[in-house]
Amino acid sequence: MRRWSRFITAVLLTIACVTGCGAAVDSGAVKTEGASLNPQPRENLEDGGSLTTAITEVSPQWNTFHADASAYTLSLWRWYNPVLAYFSPDGRYSPNPDYLTGVRTETVGRNTVVTYTINPKAFFNDGTPIDYRAFVETWRTSRGVDDRYIVSSTDGYSQIASVTRGVDDREVIVRFDGVYAWPDGLFNVVLHPKATSPEVYNEGYVRQPHPEWGAGPYTVSSYDADNGTVVFERNPKWWGRPGKLDRRIFRQMESQAALNAFQNGEIDATGVAAKDARARVLTMNGIDIRTAASPQQALLVLNLDAPILSDRVVREAVFAAIDRQTLARIRFTGLNYTEELPGSLSLYPFQPGYEDNLAGVVSYDPGKAAALLEEAGWREGGDGIREKNGKRLSLVLPNVGDDATGANLSRALQAILGKVGVDLVVQQRPSSDFSAVVVNKEFDLFMMGFSSSDPFGMAYFCQVWCSDSQFNPAGAGTPQLDAQIRAMTRIGDPMAQIAAGNKVEREAFAQYSNLPLFNGPAMVAVKEDLANYGAGQFYVGPIEDIGWEK
Repeated sequence: MRRWSRFITAVLLTIACVTGCGAAVDSGAVKTEGASLNPQPRENLEDGGSLTTAITEVSPQWNTFHADASAYTLSLWRWYNPVLAYFSPDGRYSPNPDYLTGVRTETVGRNTVVTYTINPKAFFNDGTPIDYRAFVETWRTSRGVDDRYIVSSTDGYSQIASVTRGVDDREVIVRFDGVYAWPDGLFNVVLHPKATSPEVYNEGYVRQPHPEWGAGPYTVSSYDADNGTVVFERNPKWWGRPGKLDRRIFRQMESQAALNAFQNGEIDATGVAAKDARARVLTMNGIDIRTAASPQQALLVLNLDAPILSDRVVREAVFAAIDRQTLARIRFTGLNYTEELPGSLSLYPFQPGYEDNLAGVVSYDPGKAAALLEEAGWREGGDGIREKNGKRLSLVLPNVGDDATGANLSRALQAILGKVGVDLVVQQRPSSDFSAVVVNKEFDLFMMGFSSSDPFGMAYFCQVWCSDSQFNPAGAGTPQLDAQIRAMTRIGDPMAQIAAGNKVEREAFAQYSNLPLFNGPAMVAVKEDLANYGAGQFYVGPIEDIGWEK
């Protein structure tokens, strides 16, 4: 798995990319080919300065391997923990030479074998060598054998037969059980061996970032859990090239507060992939709007544990009633951007092998929706809202954050469902409640997103659809579907696995639990002299090279 490859995020996905992610000045027409990062060599950058951005949530759970982690957890994790691999904007893998001096993948017999050679300079901040033991413990805790570990997913790691020491402690031999299609998605971050008891793994990182177990160009300087502020400064124990920035600061803020702070010069970048936000920053001087295709998926999730939605016919009716085209138009108003409606939660339309797996399963048909609700026994009441056995067809949709587009989407969905007799109650929640809404399932319907940090989407199919996955807030899945997913993930040829996965996803969509809404562009407004940062698609690069031009 790369369990963190699919991270749950707030639906509008306007958070700025944090690991290098921006460089043409916005000209009105949105272009999403490649990345927009203002790439600059180190010699063009100042030594010093700070970079401050908003973050939707500083999650209490700092362990990025844990089921309660989110995209925001990973964003912070990468600033003070080992990042063993880089990815180009289009998703090409390369090892980070500060940690890995070699990665060799081969097929031995009928099994994939990957040999990692670790840089002898690599140490955790507490002096522990980064060696084969970190790989062993990362695999052991993530493979899904010991249910004391609350891991978000076991994808990929569950297919490893062994992780062993090679010719010395700095060589690691990873042997898979069979041919594995996506080895580049594994061991791109690793866990410190001291963090791998079940107690520490599950609870030890709660409101405790443990910088002593990290490594890299930066380390945690301060963390204010109450105010949601994290400050990183250069790590004196780092063996590689020093970070260009003196400090990197994250501040937990609502969308409107972040936009105000950017306009006031209090923060240096903010997501602006919404009409009002983009319009406001277009009037500013000295900024770029950096735009790229977005490896993010917004979707509507139904809670199958909710009594009304436990009825599959009702869920089908809800999805048939939803006009996705209208929701997408609201989402992209003012962005000069359009896209085809997405049909997969595994791949993006710009990736090889993508198919519209929703077609033929769900289509907008309010007449059918009304008929299905009648079939399920829900009769229209005097006020137009359906009733059954004295109970109104009322469902709760939390709207997280104060973004205007999010509010508009919620109101539109309320009106759309009202036309077929569903009373949708929109419940306003602060951004800081995001994890609570998802983890505690405090919703009937919820608009949220998945953010992918690598291109191997089919490898993480189980995260979305397996019945026991922590990334399946809908609670969908069956033993039969789980078995099909397991069989699909055993296919060693990548394109053959994608073809099989497309067929399985069509069956998964027929549960009427997850409805793709839109993908959209990533748009990040930044001060124009900021380099090696912005909208990067799948980009993961050296954080030590983020900085300000001379």
